[in-house]
Amino acid sequence: MNLKEIKEIIALMNENNLSEIEIEREGLKLKLKKTTLEAQLQAPVHYTVESIPAPKIATSSATPTAVASTAETSQKSTQQIKSPMVGTFYRAPSPEAAAFVEVGQTVEVGQVVCIVEAMKLMNEIKSEVRGKIAEVAVSNAEPVEFGQTLFVVEPL
Repeated sequence: MNLKEIKEIIALMNENNLSEIEIEREGLKLKLKKTTLEAQLQAPVHYTVESIPAPKIATSSATPTAVASTAETSQKSTQQIKSPMVGTFYRAPSPEAAAFVEVGQTVEVGQVVCIVEAMKLMNEIKSEVRGKIAEVAVSNAEPVEFGQTLFVVEPL
């Protein structure tokens, strides 16, 4: 790996607002981690979970059980795992593998819940909350935007 490739990787990190990247190629392992003065002075900020109550959804075509389920979810305190970047959402590490998490499954802090691919880099998205997956908000292999909700979690 030469200096030009490393500079391209740094530019890629800056363009995609990445704070850390790890690449292994031809027996060489490169790990780049970016910190700011503000980050050094304060605890790290996590962008993947935000405490926002789930919105109430009422449509005329909804069945009574669907409305009751939505109302039950919105009454409980929920948190959302959001995409920290623009990319493609994947529920599993490979097409033939099982999904990282399913609805109803309990997740722990730091557990990988999905992958968001950005610029051919696979970024593992980890849960910042312990809880039960209430909803998977994105279909597999769908594009996602920065800040888009990926999962709704009921904290335990």
